[in-house]
Amino acid sequence: MSNDTGQDPQRASGGFDINDIDDVEYLGKWYEDVSKVHTRDAGTIGILGGRSADTGPYRITRAKKAARLHEILRIASHYDVLHGLTPKTLRSLLEELGPTFVKAGQILSMRSEILPQSFCDELTKLRTNVEPMDRDLVLDTLRMEYDTPIEEIFDAIDDVPLGSASVAQVHKARLVTGETVAIKVQRPHVQEIMAQDISIMRSLAKHSSAVMGNEQVLDLQSVVDELWQSFREETDFLVEARSLEEFRRNNADCKFVDCPKPYPRLCTEHVVVMDYVEGIPIDNTKALKAAGYDLSEIGEKLVDNYTTQMLDDGFFHADPHPGNLVIHDGKIVYLDLGIMGRLSSHDRKALTDMVSAVAAHDAVGLKNGLLRFSVSEPELVDHPGLLADLDAILDEYGEADLSDLDIGAFLNALISMARKNGIELPGTVTMLARSLVTLEGVVDEFLPGTSMIDIVRAHIKSHTDPVQLTKKQLRQLARESVTATHGLLDAASQASTAMNMLTRGQLRMNLGLDGYQDPIGDMSRAADRLTMGIIIAGLFIGSSVVYYARIKPVVFGIPVIGFFGYMLALVLGLWVVRQVVREGRRRK
Repeated sequence: MSNDTGQDPQRASGGFDINDIDDVEYLGKWYEDVSKVHTRDAGTIGILGGRSADTGPYRITRAKKAARLHEILRIASHYDVLHGLTPKTLRSLLEELGPTFVKAGQILSMRSEILPQSFCDELTKLRTNVEPMDRDLVLDTLRMEYDTPIEEIFDAIDDVPLGSASVAQVHKARLVTGETVAIKVQRPHVQEIMAQDISIMRSLAKHSSAVMGNEQVLDLQSVVDELWQSFREETDFLVEARSLEEFRRNNADCKFVDCPKPYPRLCTEHVVVMDYVEGIPIDNTKALKAAGYDLSEIGEKLVDNYTTQMLDDGFFHADPHPGNLVIHDGKIVYLDLGIMGRLSSHDRKALTDMVSAVAAHDAVGLKNGLLRFSVSEPELVDHPGLLADLDAILDEYGEADLSDLDIGAFLNALISMARKNGIELPGTVTMLARSLVTLEGVVDEFLPGTSMIDIVRAHIKSHTDPVQLTKKQLRQLARESVTATHGLLDAASQASTAMNMLTRGQLRMNLGLDGYQDPIGDMSRAADRLTMGIIIAGLFIGSSVVYYARIKPVVFGIPVIGFFGYMLALVLGLWVVRQVVREGRRRK
């Protein structure tokens, strides 16, 4: 695959040489070690096999992985990755490495907390139009999927694809029953290639984490996990067929939103057959205006419906970029439902609370919502530090009006802050954040001077039944009142017990100070050292008196008692210094 920058990157001297047999042998040994570590996860992902036998659903063997690793290293060496990459050469490298790395680049393009913004901007240009499969390969792939001859299913299939991406390509066709459809055909062996690449990337991520520990700059593991989830959903086209049906059911009562209707009997793991929808791309604003559409109305309805998907349905389109949105017959039509996100009722409530907190610049409410999303233990979080960080974020992004709020920068800052404070967020949250950033870019031209947050908040208010809200608040107040009453009664009981123990002289106190795990022990050690210092000073003073008084016995003109007193004081002094130094190092 050629480099679309127009220039072929040159290798600098001193880089890794894939043609050097010593380098290859070294990497082979390293790969064997990594494979042994990776074998522990073979049951989870089912893609690591033995040396020769095919195992798992993707028929991946160590020999195939070693060959693929050799190819990856050859391409990486060609771009001289050891001496650094520019944003353009990184994009070209990922494109040449294939569909898995293109998908990883698309994920990284939305993770400015991981990569500099210049790299993220360049990675957004990762192309979706790649060299298409030829007609014969498409027809052979379709024949492999159906028991019935394809001539009895399709009356005609266009030679020129509607679009060609790294995973699949789409052709317009006509069924023998007369319906015009779109056929999404998966490229042969793309599942095996991507599963193999992700297996290698997972091994590399674990290996780098073991070596770098907490100093790792790139959160490779989270990227690989998100890539694996995306791979499983995007390469099983039966999932997309079911998503199309569910999305249509959820939006059946919405007059301005739709998606293609699937044909379940013709859908397989590698083929999706759905209605062909020919509309105006949502980013073609000139054509939309010429057709008489109101851009602000489209923008408001798009955001309002997306809010419904997130907060009401809990089932949202996770890749709402302009290529997946068209306007047809007065409706916003979502295309390519290969990647969808899900939010539980618990997550939707937490998200609603966070939106309200952002609108009200409420750091405490934002913290509570964030912790409800967290999959880590809330007890381990430094709450004062977390509140201070949230205050800083709200101060930075809350000074401007909501209409000027940069949702992308705000969400990235929020996710980075959560990771810094040890809050582990589920992959759905980062997926949702990326989707909102993408959607913000889509509606930016449609809603100038209008905030998505305002539309979301208005949606929440309009879809909240006042009676139900009052009942909910009364139930919450009742629960909190019962909890508070129990707490007061328990506190009174504890106070009574403490007073009884105090009058009997049985009361004990545990003292805790911030920054000290054992304050009493530290005070005891300080007292011991102070006592030792007094003893050492006494020894020096006493030895000096003995020396100047010339108290016998005297050897070589030096009083023996004075000499041993000096030596003992010196030894004890050095011991105290050593203890102080060791304690300082331990605290660091």
